[in-house]
Amino acid sequence: MKYVRLGNSGLKVSRLCLGTMNMGSKEWKPWIFDESQSEPIIRHAIDNGVNFIDLADFYSAGEGEKVVCNVLRRIVDRDRMVITTKVGYGTNNDINGSGHSRKHIMDSIDASLKRMQMDYIDIYMLHYFDTNTPVEETMKALNDIVLSGKARYIGVSTMNTWQLAKILNVCDKNGWVKPINMQLQLNAAYREEEREMLPFCMDQGIGVSVFSPLARGILTNDLQSTRNLTDSFTTEMYNDKTSLEIAKSVARVADNKGCSPAQVAQAWVLSKHEVSSMLVGADTTAQFDSALMALDTVLTSDEIYEIERNYTPCDLINDYTSGKRIQRSARPSKGIFI
Repeated sequence: MKYVRLGNSGLKVSRLCLGTMNMGSKEWKPWIFDESQSEPIIRHAIDNGVNFIDLADFYSAGEGEKVVCNVLRRIVDRDRMVITTKVGYGTNNDINGSGHSRKHIMDSIDASLKRMQMDYIDIYMLHYFDTNTPVEETMKALNDIVLSGKARYIGVSTMNTWQLAKILNVCDKNGWVKPINMQLQLNAAYREEEREMLPFCMDQGIGVSVFSPLARGILTNDLQSTRNLTDSFTTEMYNDKTSLEIAKSVARVADNKGCSPAQVAQAWVLSKHEVSSMLVGADTTAQFDSALMALDTVLTSDEIYEIERNYTPCDLINDYTSGKRIQRSARPSKGIFI
């Protein structure tokens, strides 16, 4: 395993981070693993040097935090791990049960710590940017949480660059702790974050952790998983000709190298110097091993060109564009131009 400092902080994390959205309760989603199914994958990741674990209270409506941390308590010392969880979407339908108000943030961290049976969270993250709550209210609450010792650091996820800039400005003005990590979606089929967010994070000394390196499975060239057959977001995000052509290029490179398309797609992500850590949401230990091999996979300039040559700009993928994205293909003519 390889390790890096997360941004300008002193915190060192493994270059592979165990993603845990697939762990918790099948009552939430049909593709979720229960505790007994999750344990071998968690053990395997830790045995191979992973010290970075990604959670969210939203996953399985809180059951994900319980399941993963039950396993962690059995197999590893808490202080060896860097554990993050996220706040925002919530676990119930209460009127104040979501968002980034002070009330919800304060209630949520206590609920997360209780489910996790832990005294602190290493990185407490905003799951998105809440446009309905003053940013000063949100960041003051997070600062107070760090001062209380319930979290060591704070982080953010999936937002526009100007929103992150707004957060940093508010923190600078008030002397509050600033995020050390931005978690975002990046893969060979979705590269829009390369335009502004990645350079901005580098300029501001913020670490970057990447999720969905396989484009929700599209880049493995296998669309028959339970998740992809039951999760409409895959179709919304990647059901376009350009994404499928990129997947074919990834497969061609994999054939040339004698490895799997997944390994090539993950190696492409890890080759980006801006990326601190890559999330691996493995369903099997073999899938996790693909990411391990990707750490040492070097792509040639010709291979990178083949992977990237089909890419064209597309609408952003984030919480504000859900259900509204325009596929990157020509739209039909309208009105007098039909």
